[in-house]
Amino acid sequence: MTKVKTLADLKKLRENLQDKIHVRESGEHPESTIQVKVAMATCGIASGAKDVMTFFVEELEKRGINAIVTQTGCMGYCYAEPTVEVTLPGHAPLVFGYVNNRKADEIIEKYIKNGELVDGIIPELYHSIDETGKEK
Repeated sequence: MTKVKTLADLKKLRENLQDKIHVRESGEHPESTIQVKVAMATCGIASGAKDVMTFFVEELEKRGINAIVTQTGCMGYCYAEPTVEVTLPGHAPLVFGYVNNRKADEIIEKYIKNGELVDGIIPELYHSIDETGKEK
């Protein structure tokens, strides 16, 4: 732990701890908070999911949107990585595929802020089809 030498150090420490407490308290009632889950399995990371997650964290904070951004393992949509699941309070989760920073910005502006659907939603009951036309 860093030593507190000045009042500014103490204030910074206090802010950091309050942020952690807020995240923990929000986690106790996730249904009342916007949730963004970024798939961070190997295929997601290889497709740019780390940058997408960083974008969501930074942009939601900049825009004053109270949301919890977390990472998750494989969602099973490897063909559409990076994938992001967004859950708005009172709504079913939606999974978006092929999310880059531009798509993430559109998700924030249209879906999260205004509730408007955007392209890129992976249907809930989607079954992957292999090259022979059979379900995987």
